[in-house]
Amino acid sequence: MVGSFPDMEAPYKSTRYRPRRQDNHGTKTFDISKICHLVEKYYPADFTEQEIYRLRNELEIFGIDMQNNKKLRKASTIAELCVSLVKTEKHETYYLFDRLIRLILTLPVSTATTERAFSAMKVCKNRLRNKMSDDFLGNSLVVYIEKEIAEKIDSQSVIEEFKSLKGRRAEQ
Repeated sequence: MVGSFPDMEAPYKSTRYRPRRQDNHGTKTFDISKICHLVEKYYPADFTEQEIYRLRNELEIFGIDMQNNKKLRKASTIAELCVSLVKTEKHETYYLFDRLIRLILTLPVSTATTERAFSAMKVCKNRLRNKMSDDFLGNSLVVYIEKEIAEKIDSQSVIEEFKSLKGRRAEQ
C-alpha cells in the first residue's frame, strides 16, 4: 500500500503563481490566419476575396507597426485599438483592418436589437393573439419596438389618412 500515498518528502512544485510568458518581449501578438478566417466566415458580404488577401498583408504590416508605435501598443481592447488607430491617423493606412474592427464593435448593438425584438414579440404575441397573421404581428412589433418614433405620430393625421383611402370606412 506504499504506492497509493503521495511522497510527502518530495519538494512541492506549484505552477499556479508562475507569471505568464509574454511573446515578443511583452508586446501583444495576434493570429493573422484566425482573423482572416473570422472575416471569411462571418463577414463574407463585407469583404471581397481580394480585400481579404489585402487584409492579410495589412495585418502583417500592422503587427510590425504596432511594435514600433507606443500608442498602438497601449491598446488593450478592440475599442481602444479603434480609437488609437484614429488618433494616430493609421485608420486610413489600415482601412480594411479599421473596417473589420468597426464591424466587430457593432456586433453587440446588433445582438441587443435582435434580443429586444424577440422580447417585444413575447409581449405582443400572447395567448389571446396567438392566431394573428404574420403581417399584423410584424407591423405591431415595429410600432412596439420603435416606441419613440410611434409616440411622435399624431393620431388624428392617421385617421385622416385612412379616411382618404378608397374602399375603407373610417366612420360608421
